[in-house]
Amino acid sequence: MKQLAIALLLVTTHAAAFPIKAFHLDLRIQVMTLPALERLAQQLHDGGVNTLIMEYEATYPFQHHALIPDRYAYTKEEIAEFVAYCTRLNIDVIPLQQSFGHVEYILRHDRYKDLREDEKDLSQICPSKLAEDSLLFTDLYTQLAKTHPGPYIHIGCDETHLLGHCPLCRKKVAEEGISALYFDYVRMLCNIVIRLGKRPVLWADMALKYPEAMRTLPKGTIFVDWNYGWSLNNFGDHRKLVESGYEIWGAPSIRSNPDNFYLTEWEKHFKNIRDFVPYAEKMGYQGIVLTSWSTSGAYSYLYEAENDLLDLQAIRHVYPLTGFNILIAAYLASLQGPLDIDGFIQNYCRDRFGFTPAQARTFQTALFADSPTVTLQPLRGQTEFDHYLLMMAIHAEYLAFREIERRANQPDADPKDLAQNLHDLLDKDDSVLAQKFIELNQGSYYLSELKAENDLRTEKMRLLYDRLTKNR
Repeated sequence: MKQLAIALLLVTTHAAAFPIKAFHLDLRIQVMTLPALERLAQQLHDGGVNTLIMEYEATYPFQHHALIPDRYAYTKEEIAEFVAYCTRLNIDVIPLQQSFGHVEYILRHDRYKDLREDEKDLSQICPSKLAEDSLLFTDLYTQLAKTHPGPYIHIGCDETHLLGHCPLCRKKVAEEGISALYFDYVRMLCNIVIRLGKRPVLWADMALKYPEAMRTLPKGTIFVDWNYGWSLNNFGDHRKLVESGYEIWGAPSIRSNPDNFYLTEWEKHFKNIRDFVPYAEKMGYQGIVLTSWSTSGAYSYLYEAENDLLDLQAIRHVYPLTGFNILIAAYLASLQGPLDIDGFIQNYCRDRFGFTPAQARTFQTALFADSPTVTLQPLRGQTEFDHYLLMMAIHAEYLAFREIERRANQPDADPKDLAQNLHDLLDKDDSVLAQKFIELNQGSYYLSELKAENDLRTEKMRLLYDRLTKNR
């Protein structure tokens, strides 16, 4: 009994190490329906999560800014219902409003074109043009604050790769340095949040890269140190962040570069959770956030004329979150104690699928393989298992296509044979995969977006097929 009490004490102590136990949901693409959001919130609550960071992007129904919300935007009533649902679960919902970089969905519109750092690269706000105050973000933050009663607003501010690009910003960099350019603007944003009675949260990569003016931010500012398996000094001298005196939250990930439609680096994400969660605890971080990126955050631009932007296409799509329950569960387990990957997968496969230890090892080997395939049949949990089977089948289809593509680029390629190979791949195999993709995900996502994801996933294959058959 004494040993059991000690073990329970250790688990409780570990779980309490992070006052903020959070999950980040990326809604830039693959917009979840309200019932799916509520199911996810319940799942996270059951696993000990108390905070949900919602990266709404164009899905938030901003008033007075009718051009920002897209076709999948939630209604005001849906936002209110979801936040209230989470509140009943004791989950604080933090809105994430990108306010510096990653704002293509705002700057694409002529109404906001004067805020661009660059006329053609629409990713970044010019900090010099909003140096004194930002009526835009004051308005957006005010609306978010009214619908989210919690104490935080996440202002983004990561990956501002165009710093110092325009003439105004180049002049300031020459006079005051690039760190001052970045942090003067971020400080203005933080002060807007503070005036609304909230605490500002932002990603830490740019602070690590240009730390000189970091301490000019308000004391209540919170940095999120995101690390997806790389060196602690990947962005800059990590000690300067840790020693800054600001509150820090850590952030591993379950979907990130180079994951895409065709490949998920499962082993990388398991190891990232295993290694970074205890590191964040050791460093005294006050929060831990599991990020889950549906896309890279970068866009390709489709122009009809030189200055006539038709659309933005998100670069790098990832399989929907519905296929990542095992990694979500691994994160939830890591909140209770250090993650033993092999032991966790053994227990997970036993409980979810009824697998023996040998079958669980077979599944783990397949999941971590470069060319994954598995013939196991679960005793239960068939729907979840079908997601993993589908991801493996999509990967196998992609490898088959890449081989056809390689052969098509050879001087002695036979277009007729290759076209038949592609026809079989698309019309026989992919029709089954596409149907299964919709079947497994239609309860969580909008049908029109699922169809678009299917089309985009096979677009390159169909283009090659059309080229090979153009003279037949």
